[in-house]
Parts: sequence; C-alpha cells; structure tokens
Amino acid sequence: MTDPTTHASPTSENTAQLPQVTEPRNPGMALDLDWIARVQANTSAIERRCATLPGRRSIKKDHQAAWLLRAVACIDLTTLSGDDTARRVGRLCAKARQPVRADLLETLGLPDLTTGAVCVYHEMIPAAVAALQGTGIPVAAVSTGFPAGLSPFHLRLQEIRESVTAGAKEIDIVISRRHVLSGDWQALYDEMQAMREACGDAHVKAILATGELGSLRNVARASLVCMMGGADFIKTSTGKESVNATLPVTLVMIRAIRDYFERTGYRVGYKPAGGISKAKDALVYLSLMKEELGDRWLQPDLFRFGASSLLGDIERQLEHHITGAYSAGHRHPIG
Repeated sequence: MTDPTTHASPTSENTAQLPQVTEPRNPGMALDLDWIARVQANTSAIERRCATLPGRRSIKKDHQAAWLLRAVACIDLTTLSGDDTARRVGRLCAKARQPVRADLLETLGLPDLTTGAVCVYHEMIPAAVAALQGTGIPVAAVSTGFPAGLSPFHLRLQEIRESVTAGAKEIDIVISRRHVLSGDWQALYDEMQAMREACGDAHVKAILATGELGSLRNVARASLVCMMGGADFIKTSTGKESVNATLPVTLVMIRAIRDYFERTGYRVGYKPAGGISKAKDALVYLSLMKEELGDRWLQPDLFRFGASSLLGDIERQLEHHITGAYSAGHRHPIG
C-alpha cells in the first residue's frame, strides 16, 4: 500500500472536487453460517497493530491540510439531543453547507466544500430537509428505537418507513445486541433484511454498538452478518454507549468489509462514531482506511465520521496551517 504521507491528499483527485461515483448497492447474500463460524479475532495482535499506527503516520503541512479537508467532506454532522429544535438544526445545516470559513477555503484554493450528511432524530427531518434544499447534502436519520433498539419490532420498521417518507436519504438503524450476545445469527440476519427492505431506496447504516458486544470476535461476526443482510454501511456506535469508536474495533470491522468485498465484489461503507473529536484522531482513522482498504474507501459514499465537535477542531487546525496561530473557538461557530 502506498504510504499516505507521500501525497498531498488521500487520493489523486482534488479534495474538494470529489468524483461522482455510482457504486452498486450491496444486495446482501444468503446467510453463510460456516463463514461466520470460522471468523476469529486475535485481540492482542489487533491491539498491537493499532497501537503503532499514530506513531508511524505523521502527516504535516500541506499534506495534513489536504487530509483534513477530506475528513470534512466525510463528516455526518450530527445533533442527537433531547433539546434539539428546528432553529438548532437549521444552524447545523448552515454549517454543513459552509463547514469551513470562506476566507480559509479561498486561501486554500477550494471554493466548494460541504460535509457528507446531516444526521438528526426523526422529528427534525423536515427542518433539516428544508435547510438543505438544493445542496445535494443528504439527511440521515437515526431510527429503530435509537439508541437501545428495544422498541417493538413492527414499530421499528414503521419508524424507518416514516423517516424515509419525511425525506431522509440515509437511515442509521441499531441492531438487537442480544442476537449477537446469544449467537443467534439467523435472527440478526432476518432483522437486517427486514430493515433494509423498509429503507427502500434510502441507504441503511447498521449500528453495531460495538462497546456492548462483548468481544472483537463478536464485532467481526456481527459485521459480516449485517453485510450479508444488505447493509450499505456498518457503523461502530450510537455515541451513547460508554465505549464508542476505537481503532481495534475499526480494524476488525474494515477487515470484515475487505473480506466481504473479496467474496462478493460489493463495497460496503464504514462509519466510526462517538468519541472522535480531534483532528489528529481523524487523520489516524483516514490513514488506517487507506492502508487497509485503499483510496476508494476515502470517498464520502463509503466512509463517514459520525461527529459534531470534530469539525470545529479541524477548522482551527486549518487556520493554524494558514496563519501559524491557533484561533479562539468563537471564530468557528458550529451551532
């Protein structure tokens, strides 16, 4: 794999002008219990691999700025608070449309840049759709009894349908953790298929809540079952668990994505969420994606950060790159 520090950006294309790629959706496949049973995870080896990554990948100056701009394009700018209002969502959408101050983008020579999506609760979908009209930025909605996923199953499916009707183009669903913890892979597969069907044309991101699955082996197996069931993305966390996205979990999940692609020819996206708030952390995740999956997975249609505060830190780092000084937080409003 090419060393990412040798390039000004994660791919050969200009960071702002992302190629319009039409990737065939993952249709899923028959549940392969033999494949699932063979899946193992060497925890100590995984942790050693991840521990070395931050020290081995030091991206500086123009290279770092280009990578950070790519990170911005891959953010699902998110608000999932009980006190969300239409005005708050409107401000968040304004930030999604102009995620980095115009003067900074002009200096960097990148006039057009948006985030990958805006992620909200179902009730906030109309406000987000209205605020993003004409931008091409999709609205993602968390669904299926988020974050626990313990509401009656028929209501979870109906929630998906209503979110799609309201205008959501992406649905972040939560799986039933009990199916993973009890090893009931058929039940998880059937659940994933039903949720995929309820989404229709909207892309479905399957949230595994990895911090509650007990082991990295369970994470690997759940990742494969969700992809077999038709998930367009697999996602680490709701952001509400005590442990959210981590590098070991990420390595396990993206290697499952690689195995699935090699077996089926279909690319499935990856979304780490929860706890990623610093620009330097975003660079590590991007480096790991490039090393394990290659440049194609560094596009917003196959990679997203679930984050809100991350964008503010990236913008501060970009201003530091241009001016040599760190600015006050109020110069980079986010909501």
